[in-house]
Amino acid sequence: MLDFNDTETAFSLKSNAQLKKAYWLFKLVASKSLVGLGKKAAGLAMKLRLPIREVVKQTVYDQFVGGETIEECEEIIKKLLEHNVYSLLDYSVEGKETDADFDATKDKIVQTIKYGASHEGVPFAVFKVTGIAKFALLEKYSEGHALTEFESRAWTRAKNRVEEICYTAHKFGLKVLIDAEETWIQPAIDELTQEMMKRFNKKEAQIYNTLQMYRTDRLDYLKERLQQAKAEDYKLGVKLVRGAYMEKERERAQEKGYPDPIQPSKEASDKSFNDGVQFVIENLEQMSIVAGTHNEDSSFYLAELMEKHEVAKNDRRIWFSQLYGMSDNLSFNLAKEGYNVVKYLPFGPVQETLPYLIRRAEENSAAGGQTSREMKLIERELKRRGLD
Repeated sequence: MLDFNDTETAFSLKSNAQLKKAYWLFKLVASKSLVGLGKKAAGLAMKLRLPIREVVKQTVYDQFVGGETIEECEEIIKKLLEHNVYSLLDYSVEGKETDADFDATKDKIVQTIKYGASHEGVPFAVFKVTGIAKFALLEKYSEGHALTEFESRAWTRAKNRVEEICYTAHKFGLKVLIDAEETWIQPAIDELTQEMMKRFNKKEAQIYNTLQMYRTDRLDYLKERLQQAKAEDYKLGVKLVRGAYMEKERERAQEKGYPDPIQPSKEASDKSFNDGVQFVIENLEQMSIVAGTHNEDSSFYLAELMEKHEVAKNDRRIWFSQLYGMSDNLSFNLAKEGYNVVKYLPFGPVQETLPYLIRRAEENSAAGGQTSREMKLIERELKRRGLD
């Protein structure tokens, strides 16, 4: 029986010192003012090339990132697998602008796929298209504007990088998630992902698109893609998440005068996410899902749907997913009960992963309920261990 309050299972990987450190970190990121100050300080330190590496590595980096290299992640991957929790390696380098950087990132993703294919504990890899293509190019293409000859060549190079990544995954038998990003570049990402699905998802879902269900249009989009997959005879792979760019999306919509693309309330977002999960389970013969959620109710709901539809807990078409360093009460207790669970395990050089770490801190400070929940669970486990 699922029990997300079982802290002994949830924190079985953490030593007493690690648990106390995690509590201290969540307490820090619960403060919006401190997170805002830290973001400014980190940005200034990077510009001035100050030696902040060790400070970052010993704090938020250690909590949310697996290591600077794939090799540094190996120990964590093995420990997670001992508890039937799998790893999804995510090379979290962002904000690059040159073809040389894009090619280097593509090569690192390909390397990650080859590593994952040889390791039992790594069934997935993941990448952001903005890691291998210019944001401005994706935006222009998404808006339907004609590209210059120079831009057309850049678009071809971007497509070739995506294709090489997906072909490598297909060749080595690893599944790949393509992350969702801002609405104004998502059409280009959706188009690229659909092309890869049509090509490589003939027998099973190997390429997955990510749908941010806090968007008002994504449930209809999901239904349309299923009809397309049926018509063109391929499997549809989707990762469903609530979303990650709400404030930015609303600000841009207001600034440019178009309708807010985000659901009007948390309740509406929750319903959209759960409706998407239900739709996938009801069409499982054609679809596979990675449910990326830190929400206990949604996790229970998916487990109940599986039972209702007589789907085995370990059916490889269904995965629960949480970020490394967060919601261990979901990950480890789901895995204990026999469900497929995969942790997003970011890796990369400390300074290169700062944008990712700042987002994690901002999300935690914004989602007060999540941070409060993490702290209460840690407090309970510290008390159970006699360390309160």
